[in-house]
Amino acid sequence: QVQLVESGGGLVQPGGSLRLSCAASGSIFSINAMNWYRQAPEKQRELVAAITSGGRTNYADSVKGRFTISRDNAKNTVYLQMNSLKPEDTAVYYCNLDLLQLLGGLRNYWGQGTQVTVSS
Repeated sequence: QVQLVESGGGLVQPGGSLRLSCAASGSIFSINAMNWYRQAPEKQRELVAAITSGGRTNYADSVKGRFTISRDNAKNTVYLQMNSLKPEDTAVYYCNLDLLQLLGGLRNYWGQGTQVTVSS
């Protein structure tokens, strides 16, 4: 079994910064893609940022230049550094991992979600 624990959300003023973390633990052999999604009220969940096992990154146009995704493979952790936050960044943020389990093969896991609220 694999567990994902997210942290780092909260309330921040426009222009502020937050750093999200998502740590995976359990019977993990390796982790392939690590992604961050978000879902605002009454909107569909959208991909915010992605990072491959080789470190290649991809971002939604709305966050390019403001958000940075990174990973620490030794800690099975993915981060999302969010700078210059805007009210429209308000959403529940979810990490999403494609990982190879020690037993059970390749599976996709979601974190529990962490609320990010950008408001003055």
